[in-house]
Amino acid sequence: MISREQNELMTRVGPGTPAGRLLRRYWQPVALVDEMQGSRPVNPVRLMGENFVLFRDDKNRYGLIERQCAHRGADLAYGRLEDGGLRCSFHGWLFDVAGQCIETPAEPQGSRLCEHIRLRSCPVVEKSGVLFAYLGEGAAPAFPDFDCFVAPGEYTFAFKGYWDCNWLQALEVGIDPAHASWLHRFFEDEDPATSYGRQFRGTPSDSQMPISKVLREYDRPDIRVERTPYGMRLHTLRRISEVHTHIRVTNILFPQAFVIPMNAEMTISQWHVPVDDTGCYWYSIFTSFGAPVDKDTMRAQRLKTYPAPDYKPIYGRANGWGFNLDEQKHRTFTGMGFDINIHDQWACESQGSIQDRTKENLGTTDKGIVLYRRLLVDAIRKNEAGGLVVEVQASGPPAIDGIGPTASIDEYWKQSDETRRRQSAWAA
Repeated sequence: MISREQNELMTRVGPGTPAGRLLRRYWQPVALVDEMQGSRPVNPVRLMGENFVLFRDDKNRYGLIERQCAHRGADLAYGRLEDGGLRCSFHGWLFDVAGQCIETPAEPQGSRLCEHIRLRSCPVVEKSGVLFAYLGEGAAPAFPDFDCFVAPGEYTFAFKGYWDCNWLQALEVGIDPAHASWLHRFFEDEDPATSYGRQFRGTPSDSQMPISKVLREYDRPDIRVERTPYGMRLHTLRRISEVHTHIRVTNILFPQAFVIPMNAEMTISQWHVPVDDTGCYWYSIFTSFGAPVDKDTMRAQRLKTYPAPDYKPIYGRANGWGFNLDEQKHRTFTGMGFDINIHDQWACESQGSIQDRTKENLGTTDKGIVLYRRLLVDAIRKNEAGGLVVEVQASGPPAIDGIGPTASIDEYWKQSDETRRRQSAWAA
């Protein structure tokens, strides 16, 4: 049972909070590269209860700096991009990507005031269509070599979406494999050829059985969890027969990302990044081990539900997450359409802005959630004590969805990962 104090410890991420200090020690997604296109690449960013402005200067360098001008606090998100930086519209003070004030034009000629003015800034790197920033103290850690960052650009696609709830309950849906048999239950199986870029609508590796049929008909999975150097791994086993078993291998990349298989050739790496304590964005990087990604198709699919520029969903609490009774009777278990992001969104948002974990009753299928919470609390305590936390400088990890021999299912998924990498156009 989670106590109220533990729930607060794990969920609150603002400046000065224990969980907030932990998350700030890792690279965090702050925007899609797509958001920084156009003639004025300037965007306000709210991250873990702090306000920043993200901009790209005339040398194509990215800067993430405090949003309020160091002079008298005006909003730099409305500033002017010019002369090598971002200029405040109030008095013309100019700041570069490092937060250094480089001009104070209203001051007397020869004034050296700007040399002593500096806004807080955070290093920013571009990876696979996502801009990541480091908000912590000291030097930023090395960037991990996960598949989604190693793959060439034409083999990845990045997108994001907003959920109106705490980051932790959003993350926990990804380490709850049992829910897929119910929350994402479809009563009809699509032709996989028409379901490009849609999870749970294709076929597993080494099978012609639609994954939607597997989830629907084998709804009591055996779930195994294990610690790894990068966080944890889950094996979800659905026994089809004495001969065949469906296995789904997913991973937690500590502290708040997971890697899951979408189909036989593609994985999804997803971060749940706190805007504040009661809202978060998920950032997904789709990585193909087969053909280059059809980015236009995937972008068009997702923009229908999470439209730009703020990527907030068209369904939510205000309109009942699009619930339709006739659909619930005949087409989907939830009655909330075929976009599984909306299913997950409902499951997380309907728990409340911050889930009250003191009232939950966990079962055997929640063992991934139990282990992750232990990892998180242990890491928070170690970080507060000045100790080492979980390192993430790893490659991979394997994320497999397939049907293999029951008697040697562990050998099957390992071999599947090796084969996929060997046959990939890019993986080593």
